[in-house]
Amino acid sequence: MPDLKQLVEDTYAEGFRSIYGEVLITARDDRWLRHCVAAVTGHASSTIMCDCEAGVAQWIDADQASAGATPDGRPGAVIQLHVPRFVKNRERQLEKVMLARISQNVLTCPTARCFNHLESEHSFKLGRKIALFGDRYQFRDERFGTKGWVIPTLGGEFFLSRRFGFRDGVMGGNLWFFGPDENIALEAAERAAEAVERTPAVVTTFPGGVAASGSKAGSSYDFLIAATYAEYCPTLQEKLGERSRVPEGVHSIMEIIMNGRDLEALQLATRNAILAAAQTEGLIRISAGNYGGRLGKTFVHLHEVIA
Repeated sequence: MPDLKQLVEDTYAEGFRSIYGEVLITARDDRWLRHCVAAVTGHASSTIMCDCEAGVAQWIDADQASAGATPDGRPGAVIQLHVPRFVKNRERQLEKVMLARISQNVLTCPTARCFNHLESEHSFKLGRKIALFGDRYQFRDERFGTKGWVIPTLGGEFFLSRRFGFRDGVMGGNLWFFGPDENIALEAAERAAEAVERTPAVVTTFPGGVAASGSKAGSSYDFLIAATYAEYCPTLQEKLGERSRVPEGVHSIMEIIMNGRDLEALQLATRNAILAAAQTEGLIRISAGNYGGRLGKTFVHLHEVIA
């Protein structure tokens, strides 16, 4: 293990508050579960141009399911769907997101069922709304110890919970991995993303958990809210000169971004990610993105989490 305090920059990741829902999807087998999850979490990498950010908080295999980890004893996946708190009408937006993704991507998936996975003070009555697809043949029932709606379909029946909870969460935890080439930077990011995926109550949202296009808040175009972080683009070192912030010898920087239940969950995920990525031979630096508190007030200090 390298000296972490030398490898890890003394900085912080700047997160921001969100509201999120959490659903449990089950299916007949792993094949159809993964088809369903891919659809539900599709086009949900970044709130810059997606309606939400979504990812898998937990995979539940067949053995765990048969031991009681899912209501119906089938393999499952816990999905988090986040909307920033700074979004106007954020609760309406989250409800719309969950309504659309459950009705269009879970209801339509062969053998899938959908359960609420977040007991909270507030909830959306999504079951009743989605059940309207049943064209007056839908009905309420209690199955698998859960009160819900049953919708007749060509494939058989679709079952989902009556209510789906939501609560405050955190978005935007992040780490940057500086490598001498793309292979090393990506290997470090892959190790980190896998570690985050094993951390409870936290999700990654980008493809494979990794973002090659780390952005900054704001743009030279007044109609854009984010843009490439030019000062950290290795190919712009010569053009930017002294304004470039890419360290000597770095030719690729990969990023992972984390959303989760709360600050403590992000701190643990960040620690796990750093410890995993630090095993990458040739990695030059681990850092994080922040904007001096302009984006959010939820800070994950890197040296604190590795202390």
